[in-house]
Amino acid sequence: MRRALAAIVALAAGAALAATATSAATRSVKIGDNYFVRPAGVPVVTVTRNTRVTWRWTGSDAHDVRVSSGPIKFHSKVQTEGTYSRVMTRRGTYKIFCEIHSAEDQSMVLRVK
Repeated sequence: MRRALAAIVALAAGAALAATATSAATRSVKIGDNYFVRPAGVPVVTVTRNTRVTWRWTGSDAHDVRVSSGPIKFHSKVQTEGTYSRVMTRRGTYKIFCEIHSAEDQSMVLRVK
């Protein structure tokens, strides 16, 4: 009986540990008409490594998410609604912009620590 109880406790502890390891942090970034995060300035968003960053379209214009410089480059498709997510596994500074509206009009900096 003790062995069965010990096995159940060990199994439950292992399941709790696995659930904790898989629940990564998330960060949402708003994409408005001609801006990321907020209507003025170039925002800097800082996250820790393995955070899922989700860009969320809230305006009516078409936009994309594109890395111009950083440890790795990625980009979303052009869209007018929905989301685009990326788990940030590489530390560094990413300069991100909307290719449609250019870096001068719509850009952000993403720092991954």
